[in-house]
Amino acid sequence: MNNNITIGSVVLKKTAALAPMAGVADRSYRLMCRKYGAAYTVSEMVSAKGICYSDKKTAELCTVTDGERPMGIQLFGSEPDFMAEAVKIVLDYKPDIIDINMGCPVPKVVGTGAGSFLMRDVLLASEITEAAVKAAGNVPVTVKLRSGWTADSVNAAEMARALENSGAAAVTIHGRTRDQFYSGAADLRIIAEVKKAVSIPVIGNGDVTDSESCMKMYHETGCDLVMVGRGSYGNPFIFEEIDAALDGREYVPPTVEERMRVMLEHIRMMITNSSKPEELAVHEARKHAAWYMNGYYGSAKFRAKCYQLSSYSEAEELAEKFIKLQNDKMHKKIDKTS
Repeated sequence: MNNNITIGSVVLKKTAALAPMAGVADRSYRLMCRKYGAAYTVSEMVSAKGICYSDKKTAELCTVTDGERPMGIQLFGSEPDFMAEAVKIVLDYKPDIIDINMGCPVPKVVGTGAGSFLMRDVLLASEITEAAVKAAGNVPVTVKLRSGWTADSVNAAEMARALENSGAAAVTIHGRTRDQFYSGAADLRIIAEVKKAVSIPVIGNGDVTDSESCMKMYHETGCDLVMVGRGSYGNPFIFEEIDAALDGREYVPPTVEERMRVMLEHIRMMITNSSKPEELAVHEARKHAAWYMNGYYGSAKFRAKCYQLSSYSEAEELAEKFIKLQNDKMHKKIDKTS
């Protein structure tokens, strides 16, 4: 397996990238995933029209720090002119890549004719891509797609060919239709079809939760890079695990102590990177704290407590209690077997 892929002039390590996830993959999340080996990160989704109307959140969403690179800024919109203007504006933030979202299934986005709604209009999708490519100059433009709008209208391969002809430097395929949202299983056959249909790099996305599912996606689709979304919730270690598997190295999962240490580091980062008071920053960190505890003994009770956190010191205290519970449980198990 080739160790790198090239998108435009951007070279990425062929391991796994972090998917753009609105309301989840903010700067702190991206930095944490990069620390553990994410090959590439993408901003949360940014409205092209919002940027053109000087949306106050633009700077916060579009700022690219060195620790997050290589990084793309993801835009969504349904009008070529607005998309071109938005691209020109975000170029000031010096992204490595500009990504266009044509896969988001949420009604708020689809209702504007953007996101996965564009799977229904190949011509408009092509015009939006072409406008973005012209405006972007030397910065490569990529597009994130779904397999189709419905099971009866799967058209990712057709879309990908049209977007390649419009100048897209790569496409990402989430192997679900819009009407599936995040239910059911991602269809790897669609990603494989797209890979055969185009000559630009294809990034596979959907249901990658560990190194085994990542290797399966690589082998069954022939994709050039794998993108991890929900599999990274509370688990930036997944990128380290995938890196080890691709290198043929043994991977040692983190201990509960290490998980809690990283959880606290993540919360500290969210507080530091936020312009909001600590209490509000911690409020936003609650779901992340809960995700780090997934899969452990008694975690349901502790996850409920995570959603009551209002300060960093409370998070420290909860982490200590969680570690103690796991260690007590392990010692009882050892006592029973000895």
